Amino acid sequence: MHILIATDQHADSLGGVQVSIRLQKRFLERAGHRVTVVAAKLFRDHPGDPDYVDLPSVPITADREYAMNLPGRRADRFLERALEGKPDVDVVHVQGDYWGAIVGYRFAERHGIPVVHTMHNHLEFGIERVVPFPRLAIRALLWWQHLLLRPRRSTLPPSAWSFLNEYAVRAAAVTAPSGHFARLLERRGVAGHVDVIWNGVDDGVVEEVIATAAPAPQGRRTRLIWTGRMSSEKRILEFLQAVKLAAVDADVRVYGGGLLLKKAHAYVTGNGLEDTVRFMGAVPYRESLAAIADADALVQTSIGFETQGMTVFEAAALGTPSIVSDPNIAGELPDGVYWSTADGSIEALADAIRTVVAERAAGRILTPPPQTSREFRQSHQTARMIEIYDRVRARTSG
Repeated sequence: MHILIATDQHADSLGGVQVSIRLQKRFLERAGHRVTVVAAKLFRDHPGDPDYVDLPSVPITADREYAMNLPGRRADRFLERALEGKPDVDVVHVQGDYWGAIVGYRFAERHGIPVVHTMHNHLEFGIERVVPFPRLAIRALLWWQHLLLRPRRSTLPPSAWSFLNEYAVRAAAVTAPSGHFARLLERRGVAGHVDVIWNGVDDGVVEEVIATAAPAPQGRRTRLIWTGRMSSEKRILEFLQAVKLAAVDADVRVYGGGLLLKKAHAYVTGNGLEDTVRFMGAVPYRESLAAIADADALVQTSIGFETQGMTVFEAAALGTPSIVSDPNIAGELPDGVYWSTADGSIEALADAIRTVVAERAAGRILTPPPQTSREFRQSHQTARMIEIYDRVRARTSG
């Protein structure tokens, strides 16, 4: 089977969706399938892959990490040329919301190929947090979508949900990476049924990290880790404010990059937190998992934005407990692997940080065993996704 994954941002750029796409590609290929990923070009050095199709694009962030391509006839022709000489595409797997999604749907419609759409993003929440005039932005998105995907099929009132529904009514199957997001999509009328397929954790890397992990040295300070994209919806600044308010003797390590990196640095230096907080930068996947395994706790801070919260799943798979701010994410996790904050305030997060440091000092910190159940593993989730590919292909051919 040849799967075309269409997404907004390049698979080698920063972000949880991008990590999951790279993993999906590798495990689909291990299962004997061919995978091509089409997305906007990445404007920095990166590993690349012969089966990446980098569309002509322009950078849209100051750090040139993220880019935008213009869907339309030029992009259509570029993609068709890039696929010449490759096996025919059997399934288009859309894993984006904007230009990547439109490129994928236009390709599928031209070739009569079924679409599986994984909806990763809480679009309404993201637009409200990032865009100054969200209602106007939604109207503009709907106009733009209608311009490139005709005729309009969604009957929902204009909203972020009708924008997603416009895709869903064209898809043969819709999936989501968590139960809580799948239920939200169904309640909002985006799709009548949404299959839940988690973003899995790399089987081999988890086993390797667990096998090589060393116990923490005697007398080491409590080590907390925060990892992700530094943006407003991830609440990196709120996390640093909670660290200051908690006023604990801890080793706090921050992994990742993003638009708020400079502000985060400035907050740490301006508040005398240099002995507590260390910025570790963006690191490869294995190194990120090793850092999570070495920590006493991972801290998850976004609320209402994440559709899965991949880092807490990675922590659970590695045997590291998490402080979880989002009750929806907590609801996806097994008991005994996390602490929940009392609410979404900085004060509640600071209280949770104090609790973790105090419990470790007293020898009572949560010590969940590494989760060996197959549900956490990418191999299991890939097998479930292949079943969906087979289902939609059989329905189309029938």
